[in-house]
Amino acid sequence: MKYLWLFFSTCVLFSCGTSDSGGGDTEQPNVVLIFADDLTFNAVQSLGNGTVRTPNIDRIASQGVTFSNAFNMGGWNGAICVASRSMMISGRSLWRANAFKEYWRRGAEMDKTWGQLMSGQGYDTYMTGKWHVAAPAEKVFGTTRHIRPGMPPDAWPGGKVNQKLKELEEGKYTSLQEIMPVGYHRPMDENDDSWSPTDTSFGGFWKGGRHWSEVVADDALLFLKDAKKSEHPFMMYVAFNAPHDPRQAPQSYLDMYPVEDMPIPANWQSLHPFADSMGCGPGLRDEALAPFPRTEFATKKHIQEYYAIITHLDDQIGRILDQIEASGKSDNTYVFFTADHGLAVGHHGLLGKQNMYEHSIRVPLMMAGPDVPAGKTSEADVYLQDIMATALDVAGIEKPTYVEFNSLLPLATGKRQESHYDAIYGAYVNWQRMIRKDQHKLIVYPRAEKIELFDLAADPHELNNVAEDPTYREKREALMVELRDLQDHYDDDLKL
Repeated sequence: MKYLWLFFSTCVLFSCGTSDSGGGDTEQPNVVLIFADDLTFNAVQSLGNGTVRTPNIDRIASQGVTFSNAFNMGGWNGAICVASRSMMISGRSLWRANAFKEYWRRGAEMDKTWGQLMSGQGYDTYMTGKWHVAAPAEKVFGTTRHIRPGMPPDAWPGGKVNQKLKELEEGKYTSLQEIMPVGYHRPMDENDDSWSPTDTSFGGFWKGGRHWSEVVADDALLFLKDAKKSEHPFMMYVAFNAPHDPRQAPQSYLDMYPVEDMPIPANWQSLHPFADSMGCGPGLRDEALAPFPRTEFATKKHIQEYYAIITHLDDQIGRILDQIEASGKSDNTYVFFTADHGLAVGHHGLLGKQNMYEHSIRVPLMMAGPDVPAGKTSEADVYLQDIMATALDVAGIEKPTYVEFNSLLPLATGKRQESHYDAIYGAYVNWQRMIRKDQHKLIVYPRAEKIELFDLAADPHELNNVAEDPTYREKREALMVELRDLQDHYDDDLKL
């Protein structure tokens, strides 16, 4: 079934204008962040995926600038979203954000959060959906609704996986499948009907009677209705849990993606060769979702459910974009779309995001609004948390010295071509460290005592590790030196 694309002229949804700060009129522009969870850069049609259907995310891209090399720095535990969102709210890089969250737990330093910086400049601030940050959402934003946890509950408890694995080793269980909650370690084969993404009795996104993505969109429409009555500019933080697992969507969305038509990733593996020693073994909740070893059928099934919930999410985004247009405020509103990190979903024998491969650290990032050229792509390296600094920029708020990220506006408007960052840094707990520079990526696995080096220009799927190739010896040594420099720069005390 062919899905119809939506076309809009450049200045219908986001009308053009001028101002000293880069915004539309002389009044402060509005800011809307639409934030997805677990959405990899290559699961969007406008970014090259010919299977998935994302007409509304593509609509933002067609009306603005796509940053094709946008990254997350990583995480300090398995819930990568916690670090990503903490960086977004605080403006601080990975390890400094980790340290800073202790202030939030004591109820301190709330005035330094993104929402409070905007409200201090006269903005009405709104938040709905996924939070998973140590600072209370209601202390960061003026209005909040349906604050959700890191992942939907009920069918997907993950906290006892390690305990059960230990009991498996002790002989209390006979198989991995036996210890997993319903919905994990599946499907075993084509006849495995132990769990269904459309069965509302499993809870998850269905808990409460209405799909969480639809609830978030409903809240956004209410915010826009309230904002229309206000004389103040507004900032909205619209945070979807989708497409995080459990990847649940209505049957009509699953029907768009027959399992047999789902593509197997070019870098698919039945097992990653050193998953355990890189911190991505069966005890990691994300990795326990599918059977070990991975099968092509199980991979296709997970991709089917992934694409279905993405398209369902995309339809909710369309509702928000339509309402922005109908509100009469579209000519002075910046819309950002991104995700807190990517996801493997079968790439490299992995399912989760706790790794430094492209599919897991790289995200879609689009920006549309006043003075932002339509249909442009910037290839400059950026971090997704640059959105926070950009919002301050367009609002005319001086960036505090503690905000380490940079405004995307100069890149979007063409006033700047090169990245603000000499290289991209990445880390996952003490299991992995990464530097990505000049189309080369070095990943160090301290516990596994392994190093991977990829020439991304020649090997975009990261299939050929050239770390031991004499041709790349100088590149490897140079990147190792620069990685250690980045560690110092970002207060990373792990010794390599």
